[in-house]
Amino acid sequence: MSGDTLPLWARQLIPYLALGHGIFNLLVFGIFIRQGWLGLAIRQARQNGTSPPQKAIRNHRRTGPVAALLGSVGFLAGITLVFFDKGRLVEYPLHLWGGSVIVLALGGLYALSRRIKEAESPYRTPHACLGLLLLGLYLVQCFLGLGILL
Repeated sequence: MSGDTLPLWARQLIPYLALGHGIFNLLVFGIFIRQGWLGLAIRQARQNGTSPPQKAIRNHRRTGPVAALLGSVGFLAGITLVFFDKGRLVEYPLHLWGGSVIVLALGGLYALSRRIKEAESPYRTPHACLGLLLLGLYLVQCFLGLGILL
């Protein structure tokens, strides 16, 4: 089903839904920036030999899975919108592949986070590096999305 076969009311909603998709993912990006900030504070405290702030650890652990889920939902919403609007998924290939890599990175971050058990876990550094990659990819996605919307 493409935009041509959708009822008129649905076709008229697509631009607003696309804007909503962009705003939603911008908010998710903000959540990931906060996650990175918390992770950095925890990491710096560990490297300095001080006790990391327990509130930061608790917030980082609680928000991480929710943020990963929200990022995946944003991706699914985007491909659904493109499919209903254009009738195919690969209308914006860079944005699609960027979103796909982000979802894979989210899965990798989640898997790594489940393996971090002790203070000197070997999974902390890969988790931090993949988190930085995720932030960079999300930034690129935001600019690609703006190019599509504007």
